[in-house]
Amino acid sequence: MLQFSRWKVIAVLATCLAGILFSLPNFFSREQVKDWPWFLPKSQMPLGLDLQGGAHLLLAADSEQLRKEWIAILREEALRTLRTAKIFPGPSSIVGNSVRVSLIKPEEADAAVRELRSKMVQSIGNAILGTSGSNIEVTRGEGGTIIITPTEAGFIDRQSNAISASIETINRRINALGTAESTVVRQGRDRILVQFPGLSDTAALKDLIGKTAKLSFHEVHPNLTPEDAAQGRTPPGFAVYPSDDGYAESYLLREVPVVQGEELTGANPTQDSRTGEWVISFSFNQSGARKFGRFTQENVGRPFAILLDRRVLSAPVIREPILGGSGQISGRFTSESATTLALQLRSGALPTELTIVEERTVGPSLGADSISAGKLAGLVGALATIVMVTVAYGTFGVFAVIALITNGFLIVALMSGIGMTLTLPGIAGLVLTIGMAVDANVLIYERIREELRAGRTAISAIEAGFSRAFVTIIDSQLTTFAAALLMFWLGSGPIRGFAVTLSIGIFTSVFTAVTVTRLLVVWWLSSQKGRASRIAVPV
Repeated sequence: MLQFSRWKVIAVLATCLAGILFSLPNFFSREQVKDWPWFLPKSQMPLGLDLQGGAHLLLAADSEQLRKEWIAILREEALRTLRTAKIFPGPSSIVGNSVRVSLIKPEEADAAVRELRSKMVQSIGNAILGTSGSNIEVTRGEGGTIIITPTEAGFIDRQSNAISASIETINRRINALGTAESTVVRQGRDRILVQFPGLSDTAALKDLIGKTAKLSFHEVHPNLTPEDAAQGRTPPGFAVYPSDDGYAESYLLREVPVVQGEELTGANPTQDSRTGEWVISFSFNQSGARKFGRFTQENVGRPFAILLDRRVLSAPVIREPILGGSGQISGRFTSESATTLALQLRSGALPTELTIVEERTVGPSLGADSISAGKLAGLVGALATIVMVTVAYGTFGVFAVIALITNGFLIVALMSGIGMTLTLPGIAGLVLTIGMAVDANVLIYERIREELRAGRTAISAIEAGFSRAFVTIIDSQLTTFAAALLMFWLGSGPIRGFAVTLSIGIFTSVFTAVTVTRLLVVWWLSSQKGRASRIAVPV
């Protein structure tokens, strides 16, 4: 345990020097760090919402809208599945939370149920832990009617997937603003917490992430009008949608879109060369281009509607087939609104509408007070630890102090390297780590004292202290690390920040106590070689 090869010494020293070097940018302002030479590290820990202020939004998903859209999709999917199987459906309707499809030939009901179950029913759950049910139930009703009902387990699974997709979309939208300091996490089953440090006005943030930006292209009914629908003549599969195009108040459109926004590959704001108006140029992927091209070929001379968030942006007439998979969206845009909408379309639509249920801002003054309090607590804790360890263990206490300072540099360097945002709980984790970091040294030194009382020589007692205390150190740190993992797994936001800081501190404190302190002790023993037989261990 007291032998260090040359390469080990170099590795330990290089690690310590790297920790000091990569932590230095955090002790200077951003302006000062920008002027440093290119070969010096410049990464700093970004400050969280509670330290530099910013915006805090809590969003809730529209579960009812998500359920309605899913049921409408199930109806179209069921009709398409039956037609593909040469089982021709009759009238279909949505009653409550179920889809009812009547068959032209009631004797085909059993075959229809088997076909729908094999094509549409999916298992919900984990393949390893076992499934928890299916997404829908397909049953036979009276007179050859097929009833398709979403299960609660299926809806919860679909809702969970929608929230996960919404988090990814919001992250892409926020990151497009050039920040990596935002926090977007799930809260509960249907809510999303968004925190954006350094932002005092939430209007732009709400405008960016609050819109669903769900783009779709729909068929306009060739004969009936919204007025006909108001008189109860709405055909199955069609619905009335409000309009913002300035030409009509509403349109009667097929509910299932021809092409959806998910099939867009690009969207950019441009100016129309003929009118000078701001428009959005878009392009489809291969699948979207094929469906859009086929639809425009079959409907030349008829209008089609472009919807954004269930409102008609425009309803142009198809003059000729559009086979290139690209086009333009007009809608009385300004430069700013066209740029924002293009960004939203590129980042993807939100699967469901999100409503702001909580909004607040944190001022930078509170963050400054928190930083000052954290610095004071860290300084008092560090000084108290240094004094107590030095008084208790003398020269070996000084070694522990050096290891403690090195530990602090390593923690800051690692947090900067992984880009971890420093929050108030993170500062609490740092302060706690300072108090815990010396525990391993205490275990080693007390073990050395026990060995000396048992009559061992100084060198033998030191070697036994390091080797026998190592197992105890690992056991004690593993229990703390397990608690940190649970906090990271089950917690969110600030709790996770505290868990990450604590976990990093565990690894660095073990390294500094077992390796750095041992290297200092070995160097001290080397300086005592001339009187090895009468070394007095200063513990």
